[in-house]
Amino acid sequence: MYLDLETLPAPEDKHAVLKYLHAKRQAKKAKKENGEPVDFEHFLLGTSFDGSFGRILVCAYAIDDNPVEALCEVEDESKLLADFWAKASDVDLFVGHNIIDFDMRFIYQRSMVHGVKPTRNLTFARYRDNPMYDTMREWSHWAGGSIGLEHIALAMGFPTPKDGIDGSQVYDFFKRGKIDEIVKYCMRDVETTRSIYKRMTFT
Repeated sequence: MYLDLETLPAPEDKHAVLKYLHAKRQAKKAKKENGEPVDFEHFLLGTSFDGSFGRILVCAYAIDDNPVEALCEVEDESKLLADFWAKASDVDLFVGHNIIDFDMRFIYQRSMVHGVKPTRNLTFARYRDNPMYDTMREWSHWAGGSIGLEHIALAMGFPTPKDGIDGSQVYDFFKRGKIDEIVKYCMRDVETTRSIYKRMTFT
C-alpha cells in the first residue's frame, strides 16, 4: 500500500486544553535565558504535525498497481481511521515518504485517541525496509536529513506533485473550502511515491 496523509491543526473543541498546555510551555521557556515565546496561533498550527491533537483530513492510498483512491472525512476522523484499517488489513508492505516518522505514526496515534483498533501491529524499527518502506530514509540510506518528495521526483525526471499547492498551504485551502483540491494533491503525492519506489527498487 502506497499512502500519504494531509493533516490539519486541532479543532476548536480542543483549544481550551491546548491553551493550558501552551501556557505551561511558555512558563518553561520564560525560565530559560534564551527562551523564545511562541504565540498561541503558531502553537496551534503546529498541532497539524502532532498526532496527539492534530487530525487527518485525507488519506490517499493505492494498493499494488490499482488506481489511487482517497479517504476524506471532514467531520468524522474515527470513520476515516476505521476505513483505513479495513483497507490495510491484508497489506504486507506500506510505502510512503517519511512514513515512519510521520504518516504511520500519526495514524497510530489518532487511532489510539479515537479508540479505533488497528488491524495491523507494525514495528517502527529503524534501518529496515519492511513492513514499512520509507522513500525519504531509503534515498539517503538512513544518513539523516530531510529530503522532500518533490526533490527526489524531479531528480528522477518525474513531474512535481506540488502543482498549485504544497503541504504548507493545506490548512489555508481547507479554510477556503477547497477540499477537492487537497484530495487531488494528496493523490498526486501517492502516485509520485509509487513511481519513486519502483525506480528505487528497480522494478
